[in-house]
Amino acid sequence: MPLNASEIRVAGTGRVYVAAAHTAPPADFTKTWDSPWLDLGYTTADGVKFTKKDKLDPVDSWQTVAAIRYVYSDRDLSVKLSLLQINPDSLAFFFGTPLTGAGTLNFEIAAAPRVDERALGIEFRDGPDITHRFVIHRGVVTDTDETSFTRTTAIKLGLTFTAMTPIRAGFEPLAVWSMNRTAPGTTASVAASADESDSDRADTASEA
Repeated sequence: MPLNASEIRVAGTGRVYVAAAHTAPPADFTKTWDSPWLDLGYTTADGVKFTKKDKLDPVDSWQTVAAIRYVYSDRDLSVKLSLLQINPDSLAFFFGTPLTGAGTLNFEIAAAPRVDERALGIEFRDGPDITHRFVIHRGVVTDTDETSFTRTTAIKLGLTFTAMTPIRAGFEPLAVWSMNRTAPGTTASVAASADESDSDRADTASEA
């Protein structure tokens, strides 16, 4: 891999969106995250922390001290963030419960809760050209942080959202990380077209 400073990414500013599980993200990077996606608004300056943890179990043998192979036994794919805006959308996501009754703003924390499955979309920009998206198709809030009510600091709704295996027909990954460009001024489609042109020129030269 050659040294290429244009491929260094800084998540300058971003947004977090939530929708019903298996909701498809916008078709391309020119489209906005419209309904049924909900914008969760401001998050803390920590942004979003992404974690992938794999557990591999060794296969041991009588003949060797070291493992002879490893087998995947678990994969934990999760994101952690803290919401700053307090509204029906953010509270429902944080508590994993819908509003109780039309026109009310009461959130009842159930004694016997149901798992509230959602899709989560994260988008960040690096300058005017580069946009990245990270989408979890099906997941659930698996952990919430301690929330403080104080006079001097904003309330933060800290949570961890963990990916679950999609259950729709056909193969679908836990998550997808996509980008509109690999470097400023170069789209993936342009790069692919250039590769095809180089290949065509090479074929023409060999035939000659």
